[in-house]
Amino acid sequence: MTKLTLGSHPYLLGFEQLERLMERNAKNGNEGYPPFNIEQTSEHSYRITLAVAGFGEDDLAITVEDRQLVIRGRQSDDSEGQVFLHRGIAARQFQRSFVLAEGVEVGEAVMENGLLHVDLNRAEPERVVQTIKIRKD
Repeated sequence: MTKLTLGSHPYLLGFEQLERLMERNAKNGNEGYPPFNIEQTSEHSYRITLAVAGFGEDDLAITVEDRQLVIRGRQSDDSEGQVFLHRGIAARQFQRSFVLAEGVEVGEAVMENGLLHVDLNRAEPERVVQTIKIRKD
């Protein structure tokens, strides 16, 4: 049985990068923390919402690295001097990554009631028609 790849299909020229992105995304795993939603807010915009209760703005970092939106959270352990009879709320760190398509830009990020909202905007691609002149030899 032969593995069909995007690069080996004769009508899909130059899609090797898409195949690498899909492989990288599959390797990210299915970690479930923190839970998140992705919604389409208009024809050209999206919103990612992460449930980050217990995290402050200073505990979170949002970066774009190699066309990937990376959201990291790290809480400082300020429980020094406290005696817990039960500790069910852990000061846990996380990293969530989202692959961004070409032309998708990160807008603003807003914290609201324990939810982090990150807005994304996609620029309308220009429609290009190009005529190729045929040269005689």
